Amino acid sequence: MIYETIGFLELNSIAKGIEAADAMLKAAEVTLLSAKPSCPGKYHVLIHGEVAAVTSSIKAGEKVGGSHVIEKTVIPRIHPQVIEAINLATPMYERNALGILEFFSVTSAIMGADAAVKAAEINLIEVRLGTGIGGKSFVTFTGEVAAVSESCKAGAAAGGSNGMLVDSVVIPSPREEIFRAVM
Repeated sequence: MIYETIGFLELNSIAKGIEAADAMLKAAEVTLLSAKPSCPGKYHVLIHGEVAAVTSSIKAGEKVGGSHVIEKTVIPRIHPQVIEAINLATPMYERNALGILEFFSVTSAIMGADAAVKAAEINLIEVRLGTGIGGKSFVTFTGEVAAVSESCKAGAAAGGSNGMLVDSVVIPSPREEIFRAVM
């Protein structure tokens, strides 16, 4: 399935998050990909659809969420690997260099993952969205060393433009155990 545009809304209230998700789905013709609590007591909503519908939906969620909205984003032409990696449905390709991007926010991780996969020929492994890790999020990917380095730079710049980047790492030849640990 190809996702034309995704929208993401992150709130610091679970109750307001559920209410905002309902408003978002009622506001425009969008499909809900994910709506769930994340650590520490946040709630995030991920939708997809046409650009105008996603934009309208995010605005409706933002209006209902009010002061509880932490971050929001609309990403047109999202790379399909990003959604696969969020859903843990990525096939494991050849293991080579390993790239890791770590962020303080879920939204930044999605933006970083999209920029990383568009920057060079890499394969996303996972986009972990703040659950069970204190609200942080991270992105892992593999590919040739030069491609992973380029993707790390692009992902860090895109996802870290708002000061939410914790760190980025490139491991040129990780041991097999490391790949098993991140999967």
